Amino acid sequence: MSIWWSLHLKREAASVSLARRLLLGTMETAGVDPDISFDLSVALTEACANAVEHGGCGAGPDGTEAYHVTAYLDGDCCRIEVTDSGPGFPPATVARRRPSLAEHGRGLHLIAELADHVRFRNRPGRGAVVTFDKVLKWRDDALLKVS
Repeated sequence: MSIWWSLHLKREAASVSLARRLLLGTMETAGVDPDISFDLSVALTEACANAVEHGGCGAGPDGTEAYHVTAYLDGDCCRIEVTDSGPGFPPATVARRRPSLAEHGRGLHLIAELADHVRFRNRPGRGAVVTFDKVLKWRDDALLKVS
């Protein structure tokens, strides 16, 4: 089973809850364990909030500043990617797997703690990308459960 979706969102606070609700709805429909869904939704919320707060300077085709969220549920893994058009992460963040709380706020640290794998990278001149994934667990009554 594979499900994926991608959003092009304005850098506005309201977009964060939209992305979170779409992820939670997708996971509930697929039959993902609620604890896993919650962890991923918190990580997504932090990544989106970071893009809204720090991901500016590049306007989209319609002249508005935007960021992108893509989620993949493939087999027993969920991968989420949040891309913005801001100045990017400091070099120390990109070089480490887990950010230090001394260097950053709690958002990047929470993402790293809630996901099984996380990657922070920069696209020179085009912004930052946060990619994180987590192994999925399924409810017993899941309709789309991976065998």
